[in-house]
Amino acid sequence: MIFINIVITCIALTMLATALTTALPAIVSDLSIDMTMGQWLTSGYSLAMGIVMPLTAFLITRFPTKKLYISGLLLALIGLLLCATATNFPMMMFARVLQATGNGILTSMAQVILLTIYPPEKRGAIMGWYGLSLSAAPVVAPTLAGMIVDLWNWRMIFYVVMVVVVISLIWAWKVFDNVLEISVKSFDVSSFALSAIGFSGITLGIGNLGTYSLASFNAGGMLLIGILALVIFARRQFKLAQPFLDLRVFKNKEYTMSVIGSMLLYLVMMGSTMILPLYIQTILGKSATVSGLVVLPGSLVMAFISPIAGKMYDKMGMKVLTIIGASCLTLSNAGMFFVTDQTSIIVSGVLNALRCAAIGCLMMPFVTWGSSNVPKQLMAHGTALLTSLRTISGAIGTAVFVSVMHNIASHSNLGSQTINEMHGLNMTFLIMSGISVFLLVMGLTMKNKTK
Repeated sequence: MIFINIVITCIALTMLATALTTALPAIVSDLSIDMTMGQWLTSGYSLAMGIVMPLTAFLITRFPTKKLYISGLLLALIGLLLCATATNFPMMMFARVLQATGNGILTSMAQVILLTIYPPEKRGAIMGWYGLSLSAAPVVAPTLAGMIVDLWNWRMIFYVVMVVVVISLIWAWKVFDNVLEISVKSFDVSSFALSAIGFSGITLGIGNLGTYSLASFNAGGMLLIGILALVIFARRQFKLAQPFLDLRVFKNKEYTMSVIGSMLLYLVMMGSTMILPLYIQTILGKSATVSGLVVLPGSLVMAFISPIAGKMYDKMGMKVLTIIGASCLTLSNAGMFFVTDQTSIIVSGVLNALRCAAIGCLMMPFVTWGSSNVPKQLMAHGTALLTSLRTISGAIGTAVFVSVMHNIASHSNLGSQTINEMHGLNMTFLIMSGISVFLLVMGLTMKNKTK
């Protein structure tokens, strides 16, 4: 009952990470803002999730499981209500931060709970099924959101998710137990502030590189502040008797590789998830529903692959999965380099399905592989670090790739506006394919699973 409740909750809330991609043109028009500002409703959501996730390592070990889980649901519910009734961008951005805070708490808790209540030999399979909520939901969300926008309006997206969250809240109140151990310890405000400044500075700095020069405060200055804050944060953790976030988990090579792999995967996944609907709606001029239907086959492929990937991980280990997944990811992104405004959108749908198959192969196996190599007493810290860093990477991917695409298009002089925009799209996917190659190289250097 706990497992089913976690899956339903995470499907509903994880959809919010990408649901606005197909709804963004309508929201931008309704709130009278430009696309660059509008994309922060998605990348800002991911950033807020990334900031709050280090905090969950403390919360999980400090407060009873049931009360904390229900608190996360209530935060998300308030954010949904505010988003549905928002009349301006600041109000909607604040509501998105509340949603992300609730989702960040619930996502980190879910993985620790499942890895605690199931024995090691079942973790791969159970995390594979759980992976449906984390991997398929962000990809199927644009399809559902596109239909909702065309049938009603973008506000209805939040009302629909709100109904699911209310049901989940009542269910959790009845079936949840306090399954995680807690201990009394003080909250390290300084460490949390340093991690928040560090993650925000790096994300905003890298995200602004497409708009500002590296020498500017908005890009280089923010990036420098972020790096300095994280360096101070890291030094502080090694000096504390009870670290806010125990970085000693990085002493394990497999865990470190799983974090790097997850970050590269999320960088490409969130970037492509944001750009594909923009290509279909803005460049090709298709409806939000058509945009959603193009990505639907990919969602179905991912839903099919995720449970199988969990079983494949249990039998073969991470090396084979990484090589297969990274190869498919590279091919799918490289294929988009050759797409033109005359190419059938079926081609984009097929390439997206291949990309989703790769994501399904890798997302949850990386989490399971990394967490399985972490001592039980550090599991909350390891899970919080991995989910936080990959989410921050997703926020960077969303901000950077949208900015890069528009920047290349605006500086191109190849002909019509459509041709220039297509050039920006092609070059952005070429960069993504280059990043995917790094993931493939990492897979080739992994050791085979020992019997």
